[in-house]
Amino acid sequence: MTLTRTLLASLASAALSLAGSSALAQTPAKLKVGLMLPFTGTFAALGTAIENGFRLHVAENGGKLAGREIEFVKVDDESDPAKATDNVNKLIKRDNVDVLIGTVHSGVAMAMAKVAKDSGTLLIVPNAGADAVTGPMCASHIFRSSFSNWQPGYAMGEVMAKKGHKKVVTITWKYAAGDESVRGFKEAFEKGGGKVVKELSLPFPNVEFQSLLTEIAATKPDAVYTFFAGGGAVKLVKDYAAAGLKKNIPLYGAGFLTDGTLEAQGADAEGLMTTLHYADSLGTPRDNSFRLAYAKTFKMQPDVYAVQGYDAAQMLSIGLNAVKGDVSRKAEFADALHKARIDSPRGAFTISRSNNPVQDIYLRQVSGKENKLVGIASKALADPGRGCRL
Repeated sequence: MTLTRTLLASLASAALSLAGSSALAQTPAKLKVGLMLPFTGTFAALGTAIENGFRLHVAENGGKLAGREIEFVKVDDESDPAKATDNVNKLIKRDNVDVLIGTVHSGVAMAMAKVAKDSGTLLIVPNAGADAVTGPMCASHIFRSSFSNWQPGYAMGEVMAKKGHKKVVTITWKYAAGDESVRGFKEAFEKGGGKVVKELSLPFPNVEFQSLLTEIAATKPDAVYTFFAGGGAVKLVKDYAAAGLKKNIPLYGAGFLTDGTLEAQGADAEGLMTTLHYADSLGTPRDNSFRLAYAKTFKMQPDVYAVQGYDAAQMLSIGLNAVKGDVSRKAEFADALHKARIDSPRGAFTISRSNNPVQDIYLRQVSGKENKLVGIASKALADPGRGCRL
């Protein structure tokens, strides 16, 4: 009798143990997400906004995507292309991340894309617009939730040509983002009958603008087109106004000029017109709910960078749901995103064959502390994806 009871107890214990092991085996492993973003320096606020947006979407899904709990690993890329390859390899080889999310600086993103392409690691770019990422360096597992540098530049070229400006000077940092934004602008502006008479630049992150502003004053163009972001955008807008140029030579820019910078720019930004895939006054139910949730969670208002981080998480979620959380099924992941219509706070967008958003680009004007919607500068604008072979 005692032997029977002992045997039954042993069998019951074994069964419970097996059931426990089975339950553990069925619990999917955590998905390791490597956040390679600027957390110090000129673009620090942008990196924080992207991370906040990404985390907000994950939180809305109970901390999981496709049933997998998310584990974050962070690296500060310092907006330094020279450190980019080492930093991304830390995440891939040391930390064994499943997915890379990054970054802001186009030069750093190019290095990230090369390593991601060579290693087969899934990469979603939540800001850097380097045309090559979805152009010659494109890959089926590299996506962008933001824009190509060409897109806002091209849209503003159309706007300024329609406004009747004929003679324009451009000014930007001399790096990939600035060069490509100006090229996009120039393509549309000159197609519309305008002429870029001078292209001015200075090395990143230099913000000594005085000699260039003197040159603009001497050239007397109809208007100026610019690409700057973060601290550089603040300094340019304030220096432009202080030089007395604002009242005679209107300043236009890609939207990063006034996104996340209005508090610091103050009255000097008033009335500036920019083009971007987001505005502070879209007023749609989707955007209103996003803005409310973001403000409640982070005690601050979201900007375009927060939207791009949020949508990077949305895109990851769509792809993961299609492959049941298995990031190795990259072809099916990509197919799901190409079929999706992503319900973004910016307005719904789709993903092109080169994995870049096809989206409306808005014309905005600064009013107080907001980039208020004026209208749609370019409807469902698709980057040409030049050089992409997928």
